[in-house]
Amino acid sequence: MKKSFQDIINDCLDSVDEVFPWDLQDQIVTEQDAPLLLDIREPYEFDTLHIKGSMNVPRGILEPACDYGYDDTRPELVGSREKEIIVICRSGQRSVLAAYTMQMMGYHSVKSLKTGVKGWNDFELPLEDVSGQMVDIDDADEILMPKVKVEQMQSSLQMDND
Repeated sequence: MKKSFQDIINDCLDSVDEVFPWDLQDQIVTEQDAPLLLDIREPYEFDTLHIKGSMNVPRGILEPACDYGYDDTRPELVGSREKEIIVICRSGQRSVLAAYTMQMMGYHSVKSLKTGVKGWNDFELPLEDVSGQMVDIDDADEILMPKVKVEQMQSSLQMDND
């Protein structure tokens, strides 16, 4: 049976807990042992804007970053299997898949940031760029808008063939 990207995400949601941006903000501010923030977007996305204190490990190298013995190994991440981890992406979809994968790899408390960085910004929580400068909310809105081109949209002809 053919599954869409959204179908796969929905399947993973049965196993992956999500946290809303406002709850994560409260947790970061109030907890002494704050969770590890793992941003799995591409480096150019992360450099443009991200949540302060987050670690960037692109989704494409997540699995080897989570294990010892690879060029992409991130010791801080490998050693965090017992720590709470919040996985972050732009909209909260890639992070669900990444959190699911990490659970299969033995991470005990991994959650996805529901609505992602976009939702974080929509709730007017602070974002910074790679230099540590705060990113204006309106600028972040523009950066985070989907940029789907016409040729990337499904036409009615394609839907009839599926």
